[in-house]
Amino acid sequence: MSPWLTWQRATVPLVLTCLLRDAGVVQAAVCSRWDHSVELDDYHLFQEGDVLIGGLFPIHNLPPAPDLSFTRPPHLQSCLNGLIEFHPFWSYFQGAMLKHAYALVFAVDEINRNPFLLPGVRLGYRILDSCSQHPWSLRGALTLVSGGKLTRISGHPVSVVIGDSASTSTIILTKTLGPFGEPVISYQASCACLSDRRAFPNFFRTIPSDVYQARTMARLAQRFGWTWVGAIVADNDYGRQAIQVFEEEIQGTGLCLAFFETLSRENLEMDVKQAVDVVQGSTARVILVFLWYTDTEALLMELVRRNVTDRQFLASEAWSTSVDLLRNPALFTVALGVLGVAIRSAPINGFEAYLRSLHPSRRPRDALLRELWETEFGCSLGAEHANTQNTSLLPSVVESSFTDTSQLRVTYNVYLAVYAAAHALHSLLSCPNKDSRNITKLFHNKHYSECIYVNFTTRLGKMFYFTGADIPAVYDLVNWQATPQGFLKLVTIGRVEPPNLFINESGIQWNTELNTVPVSVCSESCPPGTRVANRKGEPVCCFDCIPCAEGEYSNTTGSLHCEHCPLEFWSNNHRNACVPLQPEFLSFADTMVVTLTVVAVCGALATAAVFVLFVYHRHTPLVRANNSELSFLLLLSLKLCFLSSLMFIGRPSVWACQIRQVAFGVIFVLCLSCLLVKTIVVLAAFHSARPGAGQLMRLFGPSQQRGSVFLFTSVQLIICVVWLSTSPPMPYHDLGVKGSKVVLECAVGSVAGFSLVLGYIGLLASLCLLLAFLARKLPDNFNEAKLITFSMLIFCAVWVAFVPAYVSSPGKYADAVEIFAILASSFGLLLCIFIPKCFIILLRPERNTKKHMMAK
Repeated sequence: MSPWLTWQRATVPLVLTCLLRDAGVVQAAVCSRWDHSVELDDYHLFQEGDVLIGGLFPIHNLPPAPDLSFTRPPHLQSCLNGLIEFHPFWSYFQGAMLKHAYALVFAVDEINRNPFLLPGVRLGYRILDSCSQHPWSLRGALTLVSGGKLTRISGHPVSVVIGDSASTSTIILTKTLGPFGEPVISYQASCACLSDRRAFPNFFRTIPSDVYQARTMARLAQRFGWTWVGAIVADNDYGRQAIQVFEEEIQGTGLCLAFFETLSRENLEMDVKQAVDVVQGSTARVILVFLWYTDTEALLMELVRRNVTDRQFLASEAWSTSVDLLRNPALFTVALGVLGVAIRSAPINGFEAYLRSLHPSRRPRDALLRELWETEFGCSLGAEHANTQNTSLLPSVVESSFTDTSQLRVTYNVYLAVYAAAHALHSLLSCPNKDSRNITKLFHNKHYSECIYVNFTTRLGKMFYFTGADIPAVYDLVNWQATPQGFLKLVTIGRVEPPNLFINESGIQWNTELNTVPVSVCSESCPPGTRVANRKGEPVCCFDCIPCAEGEYSNTTGSLHCEHCPLEFWSNNHRNACVPLQPEFLSFADTMVVTLTVVAVCGALATAAVFVLFVYHRHTPLVRANNSELSFLLLLSLKLCFLSSLMFIGRPSVWACQIRQVAFGVIFVLCLSCLLVKTIVVLAAFHSARPGAGQLMRLFGPSQQRGSVFLFTSVQLIICVVWLSTSPPMPYHDLGVKGSKVVLECAVGSVAGFSLVLGYIGLLASLCLLLAFLARKLPDNFNEAKLITFSMLIFCAVWVAFVPAYVSSPGKYADAVEIFAILASSFGLLLCIFIPKCFIILLRPERNTKKHMMAK
């Protein structure tokens, strides 16, 4: 069981008895039996007055070893200077604490001289040492509020307690004194939990809540890109509440706690070693420290011993302005560059002169001032020195921390607390139905909160008021920078006035070789073109960087997701931007298109050559025997077929998409119509020799042949007109194909229209093939039906294969398939029908006679 719990269990029943102010003799008797520690009160400051203000300050910081023998009632001994053994700057601590105490004294004297504030009422004070420990703090508070005996002095209870410095001690005091209506105004207890008015209705403070400095530290981490932060905090309400607020503030911001260690003063050495082990093993380079400055010193000294000098510390207000740490040369390499949140600094007019005037010879009963001098100068002031007016040592003491008023932070909070209490009392004295006969009990009225309304202007022209238990949050941002003498100095580099944060980043000195902002991340930020992929079972700050997929991009650092590129855009090679898709279509720059173009031109030229040859030999039997007019029309249509394939090349446009399919459909029907009519004429010519068949030949004369070709072609033309009128082919950007290109093609529009066009061509081709096949064995030395049969077999085979190839071919290759089908079928017709005739005309002219043509 800890000494605190042991002491508490033994004394709680007696504490409540002592708090019964109206118990009279019983109170005095019981309290005197309980509290024999009157020597504790030798270290005090006291001044009588109509109303007393109590003060608790941690003048010393370490109690003696407790007596756990349980052979006698618990007895608290005087506190010790626990830092003497290992701390060369004890005087700075004691001087700073005494400066806080004398700020209360100075404020009381200043108020008593003010004729407008508390006129007719003289304030007094009673100040005790809280020893930085809970039992001593509570004992001192009970002594103050009970009016217990002090050495050589007895007085009435205090009306308000100003203190303590530690949050946990203040919580204990407030909870203990709350039921009796005793107001507590703290100058340094910053735990956020104390803002709860239901739990602590009698509590006020002149320091902002830790909520705001924890939020400020979170904002600093965000501002400098520190996503991987460690934390070392005091194992009490101050530290745990602060880290809880910090964790709440960083939720959803991408910041994480790399580790969280606590230090308790009872096991400080062991806890420090464990915390430093964690610091050494962690990759976090920024460490948040919420500790009292003496605990921070133990931590930093252990880091120095292990030569851990590459850490950036975020300091809480409890140690960010500590003169002891700043003037310790051993901490230079570790503490250089500390960035901290500090209580705002403000001057107190006349306070420095007041401190310089203090001397043991002028205050012979002031044991605290005597101890300060003895510690400062290493001498013993005897009684003969106490009663002298010798001030020869005065010039030396003014150079100590006791008279240093350049950075009045906590001291100014004490000063404000006294003025807040005075203005609250002034308001109470102005309340109606007050009991003016006993003003010392005004603060303890059940309804004291109804009358306490503090709102005044300080001597600096600033408005002071409470919002609940708190005051508006204002902080300084400080930085520990090197001096030429090898020490560290405190430099203010910004301020915080929530929600605003003002900081001069160029004025910060960092603990890095190039004075650059330290980097503290679990994983380096993902560059543009990648996204964050969290590692399973690890904090969100630890992640891998995954490249964005094709068609996605990220153009910011640390992107959580890759965005899809807009339509007609595609991600570049680095996946950090979207670029317009490269249009893909059959262009004359493609090798394949050049080949198809050459083939088409060659086909057209070959057809033209055949046409010229037939024109030149138009009077020969071979040309005349097979209906020269239809042959010329067939050659013309074949030439157009070759040339129509070129219309599928080039960037699709509305005009090109519509004309290419119509031209293809009509020209091929014209070609097939000529072949069909020629086949019918062949069949009619051979069947006209039979008896009674003469009328058949007359039905297929030249005019009827031309009419039939026109009729067959008109049907296709009508189909095309209807197709174009309802749902014509249109340019289409095909974005469904993955890649950095967009396919420009012609959508057929109406599938039914396109199917009818192809179907009609297929119908004519099938009919022509059937008739030619039936006429292939007719007796003739030159039977054109055989040639038509072969040509139509090739034609049908090509277009039957075209359908699945066209459907399965992506993008521009579908157009290439159609061009190939046009050229293949056109060459099939040209080669199978006209090349044998050209062979006879050019190489076998003896066969180009009527006699030979008529022979069987």
